[in-house]
Amino acid sequence: MSRPLVVFDLDGTLVDSQQDLADAANALIVELGGTPVPVEAIAKMVGDGAAMLVRRVLTSTGVRVTSLHDALARFLALYDERLLATTHLYDGIQAVLDELGRVARLGVLTNKPERATHRMLEGLGIAQRFEWTIGGDGAFARKPDPAGLLHLVAEAGVSVDRAVMVGDSGVDLATARAANTRVCLARYGFGFRLTPADLTGSELVADTPTAIVARLRQSFL
Repeated sequence: MSRPLVVFDLDGTLVDSQQDLADAANALIVELGGTPVPVEAIAKMVGDGAAMLVRRVLTSTGVRVTSLHDALARFLALYDERLLATTHLYDGIQAVLDELGRVARLGVLTNKPERATHRMLEGLGIAQRFEWTIGGDGAFARKPDPAGLLHLVAEAGVSVDRAVMVGDSGVDLATARAANTRVCLARYGFGFRLTPADLTGSELVADTPTAIVARLRQSFL
């Protein structure tokens, strides 16, 4: 039997990137004449890709621009300068990847642009852990569209019940549901805002990175 597939979200699941994302967003707002907003507020806007983050930040601060495209390009340039300033792996992620890599095939599926995704994974020393990496501006529609996840399932040669999406947000949950894969929710991540009403009880939930392995071993691996 083929090894199962474990697909990770990036921001809020593998890495804590909220400070660098917020710093870039606030730098954009200041350039446009607005007032910076708290890191926690910007972190709540992350998850649907850079364009949506910029749109939400502009709306929340009341800053108007003539071109959202230009604002997005400027944000990406500002973020590129700060990509790994404070961003770091969550404690325990290295061990999680070590252990899961022995029994499963690993991939990354994120709405972050691919160039930034590859730079981040390389810079943090974990790029080689993953057989596949799909970003939000690649060949597939962004999550929660299931196309990217289903592509990874096909590439791994497994059935959907032998694949699990590990992520911290409702976007990841919706992606797994749309693809009919299993899901493990990283409750420690900064994108986790799900309530009991959002869940069916069939979802795996991990309160820490190291708990991911335990939850997958109990119910999946």
